[in-house]
Amino acid sequence: MQLSDRVGRRIKLHDLHVLMAVAQTGSMSKAAALLNTGQPAISRSIAELEHMLGIRLFERSRQGVTATKYGRALLDGGTRVFDDLRQAFRSIEYLADPTAGEIRIGANPFLAAGFVSATIDRLSRQYPRMVFRVVPGNIATLHRALVDRSVDMIEEDIHLALRIGHLPDSDLVARKLGDIQMIVCASPFYLERRGVPQTPAELSAHDCLAFSEIPGAAEWRFRQNAKSKWKIPISPRLWANSLDALVVAAKEGSGLVRVPSWQVMDEINAGNLRRVLQGYEPPATPLHLLSQPSRLASPKTRVFADYLTAQWQSNERFTTRR
Repeated sequence: MQLSDRVGRRIKLHDLHVLMAVAQTGSMSKAAALLNTGQPAISRSIAELEHMLGIRLFERSRQGVTATKYGRALLDGGTRVFDDLRQAFRSIEYLADPTAGEIRIGANPFLAAGFVSATIDRLSRQYPRMVFRVVPGNIATLHRALVDRSVDMIEEDIHLALRIGHLPDSDLVARKLGDIQMIVCASPFYLERRGVPQTPAELSAHDCLAFSEIPGAAEWRFRQNAKSKWKIPISPRLWANSLDALVVAAKEGSGLVRVPSWQVMDEINAGNLRRVLQGYEPPATPLHLLSQPSRLASPKTRVFADYLTAQWQSNERFTTRR
């Protein structure tokens, strides 16, 4: 029997663990503190390994210990052993619970705050071993939010992405969730005081509340007729980079706000806000859930995709009604 076979049967994982700790810290005493044991036990483990192999694994000096070429070779092998063990444990964990692990979701901040977070909250209670990471896009205006940024799902290792807008041809698997409708609304108090705008052209006489990261010129987009679009310049009374803040201001009677319908549907149903200019609303923008074909085979990805789809299509807040 060769030396490697004899040693392989006698060496312990604990000895490899000690070897790695000594190499990491460069000191027997520091390795002992790291492993929460006594220095004699560390020295004994290293001495037994060296005796078993018949070689010196570390050079000792007053400055500490340094791995020899033999020690480095054993360290490389020990690292691979522990890597293989970790992978084996992950495989066992997957077999026990295929939904365990991280799932990365690409979504712009509006969808992340308004819908994805609620889905994550419910799923995390049902699947406690599923870990979520939302990768947001950077947006400066509400129009750019609806155009949405193009996420490189492969480069950024995104399992699923919510994409607003029409999709270019690609190898990604697309599932349509519904449509995003932009609407204009205000509080009944404001409309009673300032009047109800009958056409978008009348917005110049109203207080408007606008979303933007950068205050300046703004425009709201409408449909003038079946074939043409209408861009209306506005001079906002209030700028904010939070839709929630704008909706609160609108409820208080500060002016007209233009937001995705899901953001205010509950307030409209409660009578706190009233929808206006409905006949001029632009066509709804489609919302898709994208995935890489290989990722969709993962149980955790399928679970999240199916749950998100069911939640969107069954929730009145996210259902477009003209």
